[in-house]
Amino acid sequence: MSEPLTPPVRYERRGAASLVTVDRQHRRNAIDGETAVALHDCYLRFEGEEDARVLVLTGAGEVSFCAGADLKAIESFATRLESPEGPLGFTRLTPSKPTIAAIAGFCLAGGLELALWCDLRIATTTSTFGLPERRWGVPLIDGGTQRLPRVVGLGRALELILTGRMIGAEEALAIGLVNELVGEGEHLERALQLAEGIARFPQQTMLADRRAAIEGLGMTLEEGLRLEATSGPATFTLAAEGAQRFAAGEGRSGAGTGA
Repeated sequence: MSEPLTPPVRYERRGAASLVTVDRQHRRNAIDGETAVALHDCYLRFEGEEDARVLVLTGAGEVSFCAGADLKAIESFATRLESPEGPLGFTRLTPSKPTIAAIAGFCLAGGLELALWCDLRIATTTSTFGLPERRWGVPLIDGGTQRLPRVVGLGRALELILTGRMIGAEEALAIGLVNELVGEGEHLERALQLAEGIARFPQQTMLADRRAAIEGLGMTLEEGLRLEATSGPATFTLAAEGAQRFAAGEGRSGAGTGA
């Protein structure tokens, strides 16, 4: 089958969100070297656009979010194995703004590592997750060994890493791998809706809280509290203004939340 002429990754703006779509449906959206470079370019573009407040990552079609690295093009990764940005494009980088994975179908191997790179994961009820590369001796080198335990806990993470067992959407939700399940075809709409809600919040304080949560995870409690405290002086004016708006009735009863 000949390679398609369309770009392997699409970048488009949807309101306050940057939508990044892997489109290699003939390979279940698996990532080859060209696609990895394109993903990194999209990441840099997102970071460079100040009004792009959330990145939404998805795969084209309903069959597969991403099946991982394209093992039929494994030689195209030879120069990327030790790259500072990560073999699959940006998996060794930490974005400065929120990210959401919109998942349908198979989310496997490096595809699951891409989903774990995101802050939140929205998936359809028919999605499937797993690390089947265990069967072929392919290692996790796009953050999976570090992010999966942080998301679901060490015990569950080791089970998936050691056995390569596939799990369905309901189990993924139960263990915290997925944040929310939606019906077929609704994953992208829901992710973009969530992105718009997040984008409406005062950004400086939200981003400070996000940074403290991410960076503080590997710290002692004392160190983490010191990190959290650094955002206080910088965001005090915004906090005071927000408190006044709340006192006037804004945001009560859940109004104006990202949900």
